[in-house]
Amino acid sequence: MFSVTVRDHMMVAHSLPDPFFGPAQGLHGVTYVVELTFFRPELDEHGVVIDIGAATQRLGEVTGALRYRNLDDLDDFAGMVTTTEVVARHVAHRVVEGLDTTPFTAVEVRLHEHPDAWATYRLELPGR
Repeated sequence: MFSVTVRDHMMVAHSLPDPFFGPAQGLHGVTYVVELTFFRPELDEHGVVIDIGAATQRLGEVTGALRYRNLDDLDDFAGMVTTTEVVARHVAHRVVEGLDTTPFTAVEVRLHEHPDAWATYRLELPGR
């Protein structure tokens, strides 16, 4: 299995309105380092998993739509608690929208909250 990973970052604001989250219940900011990995069993005719420039551009489009936004105000997250895991799932699904996913078995999004904590969401893709 081959993989290629690209990175970006985004600053967002959100709240986690549940006593479970203690002081993070209130509005606060977070800067996520976002890693996007594409997986495929074989390389394409160019000897790559995906063009790194194209993968970077696609990730930038998705993170750019969230950057400097309050996730609590976005319809995409209505009724959700925007944990790191939920945001990772959102990014993964947005990345593959409109993308030919035929060659890939999965995409994985990892959001680093800081160097010692991160969450990952792996989206298995049909057809492989």
